[in-house]
Amino acid sequence: MALLQELASRLAIPGLPGWTGLLALLLLLLAGLAYLLMPFSVFGLKGRLDSLEAQLDEIQAEIRSLSLQLSGAPRRAVADDWVELPRRNRAEEEPPRVTPPVPPPAAWPEPSRGGRAEPRLDWPGDRRR
Repeated sequence: MALLQELASRLAIPGLPGWTGLLALLLLLLAGLAYLLMPFSVFGLKGRLDSLEAQLDEIQAEIRSLSLQLSGAPRRAVADDWVELPRRNRAEEEPPRVTPPVPPPAAWPEPSRGGRAEPRLDWPGDRRR
């Protein structure tokens, strides 16, 4: 008992009554107990698992019945369903070229008549004219 009182006094917050340490100790013990018992306290898990198992069984049975229906139905013969496509007249099409087309000759720009390529700047106050 003395050990418990010593631990409670250590956990007491200075400036508050002495029972706050005991309250903090109880809260810590309760949290520790909750963490220990948590894996075993899942309520309703077995019922949910049973309902999921029943749904899976229903789905599997439905898949089996569908596969039996599909495998039991006679298949149509491929030859009975075949319709030949109309033939296209290939003589109307132009035959492909054997040689590549010849590109036109390169167009070179005509030489400029003046000696200057940049525009002339007219500065204010420049009286060379």
